Amino acid sequence: MLLHILHHVDAISYPLTPFPVPASSPQFSPIDPFSTDMPAFSPGIQSGEDEHNQKDSHKKVFIVIIVASSALGVVILSLLCFWIYHSMCPSKSNRKNVQSSDAEKGLTLVPFLSKFSSIKIVDMKGSVPIVDYKQIEKTTNNFHESNILGEGGFGCVYKAHLDHNLDVAVKKLQCETQNAQREFENEVNLLSKIQHPNIISLLGCSSDGDTRFIVYELMHNGSLETQLHGPSHGSALTWHMRMKIALDTARGLEYLHEHCHPAVIHRDMKSSNILLDSNFNAKLSDFGLAITDGSQSKKNIKLSGTLGYLAPEYLLDGKLTDKSDVYAFGVVLLELLLGRKPVEKLAPAQCQSIVTWAMPQLTDRSKLPSIVDPVIKNTMDLKHLYQVAAVAVLCVQPEPSYRPLITDVLHSLIPLVPIELGGALRVSRSADPPGKSPHS
Repeated sequence: MLLHILHHVDAISYPLTPFPVPASSPQFSPIDPFSTDMPAFSPGIQSGEDEHNQKDSHKKVFIVIIVASSALGVVILSLLCFWIYHSMCPSKSNRKNVQSSDAEKGLTLVPFLSKFSSIKIVDMKGSVPIVDYKQIEKTTNNFHESNILGEGGFGCVYKAHLDHNLDVAVKKLQCETQNAQREFENEVNLLSKIQHPNIISLLGCSSDGDTRFIVYELMHNGSLETQLHGPSHGSALTWHMRMKIALDTARGLEYLHEHCHPAVIHRDMKSSNILLDSNFNAKLSDFGLAITDGSQSKKNIKLSGTLGYLAPEYLLDGKLTDKSDVYAFGVVLLELLLGRKPVEKLAPAQCQSIVTWAMPQLTDRSKLPSIVDPVIKNTMDLKHLYQVAAVAVLCVQPEPSYRPLITDVLHSLIPLVPIELGGALRVSRSADPPGKSPHS
């Protein structure tokens, strides 16, 4: 570009401005070259004046050239700076976009935690704050059993009070094995890059010897498993509330499958990993076993998960895809619908899965209402009940290709959830007889 500009400038001719005639100069009339009356001048005087005029002329031309060259140099320099600026701008813009994108995904947690003066951040693990271990120990009352919220494969989850405005959940992991350490690092790395309303928020982590700690937002209503199969047996969960929980869970899964790049397979979808906040908003948790779709390691991964939620192709052949999560979601949907556990004992050495037990009755409209959880029996529009049962049946199909994408499941559930709970259903104010559809 610069060479082109210079070439263009060389081709420009600059006209020389006529020199002004001094006011005191005598006026001469035209002289006839053949006139014999021409006065005689001394050759020496004539040539001296010519030489003086010529030098003066050259000097003025030289000044004009210098001024023109300077102006040209300024123009060329300006064009060069303009070109460099525009060449550099896109990369700066991209960097700003990346930084803002990271902020949206929750990668920078220090500003959030700095709002709470009692939280001591001692270091950073990548983009994740490391919270002072002594503080965690103190605020859990030295991990007293009265503060236990739940138990997992590698340890317990405790309630901690880090600030007068902030109650949190702390997962304590005994990382004496490589598997435990790998799960800890996997969960921290994944959750540090994710921010979604239906996925648990990571607030920080900590360590003490072989023990690792992960700090999350506190979910006041515990897990879906506890709500359904604990002392209350689902009494706090109405039909519409259960549909909302299913919809929230589907939204979280859709984010992992469709909006993360590369896609994330949760690999441990179950009711105990669906947590509920004070308003019963559902969020996916426990990403220790999650993997990114397309990674080479997934072909040789060790079989992991929970019996009753494992898809047949994964359990029998080790084949893992996003459809494995869809199968597990179908099992959760059956739990919400029927109020039964994913696996129930029939005898000391015999178990039966909810899928095996329910499948023949789910497709029979005459039998379906009788197997619904007694807590919600006769409280829903029967057409909606049949639709949910149909979605569940599709999700737990033995053949993965017959299962829907989680996006399709999501769109099927939205019309069944009231608008005020995040869906699209307009609930009729009229009091309809139990079990009767207002549209029939």
